Amino acid sequence: MTRSTPGRPWWRGGVCYQVYVRSFADSNGDGTGDLPGVTARLPHLASLGVDAVWLTPFYPSPMVDGGYDIVDHRDVDPLFGSLADLDALVAEAHRLGLRVVCDLVPNHTSDRHPWFRAALAAPPSSAARRRYVFHPVDKDHPDRPPNDWRSAFGGSAWRRVPSPDGGPDEWYLHLFSPEQPDLNWDDPQVPAEYADIVRWWLDRGVDGLRIDMAHALFKHPDLVDAGAGQHTEFRRNHLMPFFDQAPLHTLYRQWRAMVDAMPGERALIGEVCLFDADRQARYVRPDELHQAFTFELLECDWSAPALRDTIGRTLEAYRRVGALPAWVLNSHDAVRTLTRYGGGERGLRRARAAALLMLALPGAAYVYQGEELGLPQVDLPDEALRDPLWERSGRTLRGRDGSRVPIPWTVDDGTYGFSPDGADPPWLPQPDGWGALSVQRQTADPESTLALYRSAIRLRRALSDGAADELTWWDTGSDVLAFRRGDGFGCAVNVGDRAAPLTGVDRVLLASAPVPPACRSLLLPPDAAVWFVPA
Repeated sequence: MTRSTPGRPWWRGGVCYQVYVRSFADSNGDGTGDLPGVTARLPHLASLGVDAVWLTPFYPSPMVDGGYDIVDHRDVDPLFGSLADLDALVAEAHRLGLRVVCDLVPNHTSDRHPWFRAALAAPPSSAARRRYVFHPVDKDHPDRPPNDWRSAFGGSAWRRVPSPDGGPDEWYLHLFSPEQPDLNWDDPQVPAEYADIVRWWLDRGVDGLRIDMAHALFKHPDLVDAGAGQHTEFRRNHLMPFFDQAPLHTLYRQWRAMVDAMPGERALIGEVCLFDADRQARYVRPDELHQAFTFELLECDWSAPALRDTIGRTLEAYRRVGALPAWVLNSHDAVRTLTRYGGGERGLRRARAAALLMLALPGAAYVYQGEELGLPQVDLPDEALRDPLWERSGRTLRGRDGSRVPIPWTVDDGTYGFSPDGADPPWLPQPDGWGALSVQRQTADPESTLALYRSAIRLRRALSDGAADELTWWDTGSDVLAFRRGDGFGCAVNVGDRAAPLTGVDRVLLASAPVPPACRSLLLPPDAAVWFVPA
């Protein structure tokens, strides 16, 4: 039976664990994580105390972009198992009290999708081509794309294809790889198909759908130029003509009404990669999405003023629409937190402190697999890289593979418990000594990062009833970020290089680093966080 709090849906303040299926657990020894592997390791998530698990795409795919190039949204790729395996996973998760969220990828399909194959075989202006974003070639400038839009993986976002009937060539849009053609959401067939996909998965028993690139489905109708800074000035990306278009809100109102009419607490969760808090908050108005990822914490500098500004702006924007953020510190698309914060012991201290900060904030929180182990980014050899960003950038950008290395379960050499004995090598190589960070090793260590996450998530749930959805800031000096949650508990983070005094502390509840017993005050170490009962 899934966990539930009376009067408070799970998605409003729950902790969700992201499983990158390909790198979580391999059940059959082929070197690739799969759905039965996830099912077998669900007790780890239950012991961690999370409320839900989000599964990255497991659908049939050529795997050009890690499964985000989908051929069929209503099936499972044999690489990962079968629909029966997915049903078994959902049933076991529910038995353990966990909700299950699956990925929905509506911006594009694989170029091997039946729709796109039909489009390439059809003439220009046909119904088959209208389901994607095609544009005629300019006769006077046949080599010039329709506009200046750039692919996220490098180069133009347009590819030229011939007409099957000998007519003029056309361009098609791909905001990602050429093997991921963008759908045309202005064509009625597209929203109708994806509304049916949403219903199909929720009818099958999953508890929610995470909508990939939820801010990118509709494009400016005139395909106007985007100008400079398309993928560098990301904090202004809401100005891009392929993001944040008005029809998205009408679409999500329709989906919200459909989902809310279904039994149970189902949720639509948007990957809304906007860095304007007010614009992002519009996606979680009461009649739109249930949740939207908040990436500003992930992108924020490790400084008290920057963190306070980011958190304050985000909470205020969400408060105005009656919602709470879904905080994200890491994902399969980002450099691991420990490495992002400087690496080594310093990076680990900061990553542990940041975890306590995120878990203390009002709203939901997302934990990417391996963050609870304090895993670093892995520096992979060139020949091992699979991310399309590597080749598309002319081998100048290494891509995201370093955060997708299969996680260690045991101290044993080989695959560190990722695969059974005698298995093929993992699809991405694990570094030497990976077992020292394994679940097995850290479970035996009460001071480990895993122990910290388990304690924090358990304590977060115990404190949530008495903690307000708002927070009150404390003035504690330039290097300390501190706040209290109503009459519940307080959190302080020292981002400076020196220990800092913290007054008004009655009792320490949890700390990311050793702190002396409090008696109205304590000395908070650098790069450390503490939860406490205010005096």
